[in-house]
Amino acid sequence: MSTFKAPKGTYDLIPPFSAKYLAVREAISAPLRKAGYGYVETPGFEDVELFARGVGESTDIVTKEMFTLTTKGGANLALRPEGTASVLRAALEANLHKAGGLPVKLWYSGSYYRYERPQKGRYRHFSQVGAEAIGTEDPALDAELIILADQAYRSLGLRNFRILLNSLGDQECRPVYREALQAFLRGLDLDEETLRRAEINPLRVLDDKRADVQKQLADAPLLRDYLCDGCKAYHEEVRTLITAAGVAFEDDPKLVRGLDYYTRTTFEFVHDGLGSQSAVGGGGRYDGLSEMIGGPALPSVGWALGVDRTVLALEVEGVELDIPPATEVFAVPLGEEAKRLLFGVITQLRAVGIAADLSYGGKGLKAAMKGANRSGARLAIIAGERDLVEGVVQLKDMESGEQTAVALDALVESVRAKLA
Repeated sequence: MSTFKAPKGTYDLIPPFSAKYLAVREAISAPLRKAGYGYVETPGFEDVELFARGVGESTDIVTKEMFTLTTKGGANLALRPEGTASVLRAALEANLHKAGGLPVKLWYSGSYYRYERPQKGRYRHFSQVGAEAIGTEDPALDAELIILADQAYRSLGLRNFRILLNSLGDQECRPVYREALQAFLRGLDLDEETLRRAEINPLRVLDDKRADVQKQLADAPLLRDYLCDGCKAYHEEVRTLITAAGVAFEDDPKLVRGLDYYTRTTFEFVHDGLGSQSAVGGGGRYDGLSEMIGGPALPSVGWALGVDRTVLALEVEGVELDIPPATEVFAVPLGEEAKRLLFGVITQLRAVGIAADLSYGGKGLKAAMKGANRSGARLAIIAGERDLVEGVVQLKDMESGEQTAVALDALVESVRAKLA
């Protein structure tokens, strides 16, 4: 009988590699928690219409990449392909926008699902940390989120990433640009599906990654030339605030992102060491999304950073994260009586906040010490029959090899002192 394997395009996170993912999630969320963002968690699946309306019916995500299912009760659901629509739905359902002052600031972490052609850096199941500031139109919020993401990446030691920035305009100026772009696209040699997409959402064509399409787009009209005065002033304020914070960025007039709900500010974090899958995260302002999914007008801004892509970027740069060992103290009992005693000792150590483990299964000294080495522990506690008679254990420094006898009643303090 063959064993089961993870579905195609997915992966399992296994220790010790999984510790990198935890460290990245922690580093990305830490600046958010200090800036007033509260944690939110939503279901792994939602009503399929939430994404059709919110993400956009012309996007690849909705037309090609969503995992959909029909329940026994006949409901049409989709595994969540992104986080913003779900988080906004949860905030609206809980009436968070009525509970106090706006904006409602939320952060989240979880797995997302898209039916894609699997390749390095692009999976059918992937991990993101995201943040949303809901209910306020203020360029300072857009700038805050970009700065917080920059801080998160720099705290990890990541250096060779770039921030691309653009404005997509609003309901006043974007329709004018949309018409100009559609007129331009109709004159190009594009396939039927791309022409159909141009009629539904012409900005989506600018995001086409195919070289032959990009070549034809070289002279496409740019949105920045069509921005109304309000959008120009808003975008300039975002740029001013980011610059004042010492965060470098590049203006990218063709940046549109892959979702239909963005307005005004849009941005992307890219790492050139990742090849074709260079985006490690991105986001922008989505002032009309709440109305699209049946809520009141709640201008909002947010981003999502890919944990998988961030880990790859760290590897490309050769950044080794400072991950503390999972075990600080490893206990090696020699005999049943010693095991009972040391089991009590490691329970006591854990209770005072020290990461401790034990050699299970009645192994001999040599095999048990191999386990101590593998654990990465700084200290080993060894106890045999003679030690029990004398009321001591042997405390061994795994780095220096130095070993000393310590009285049982002084053990916790001795361990603390050595670890400090």
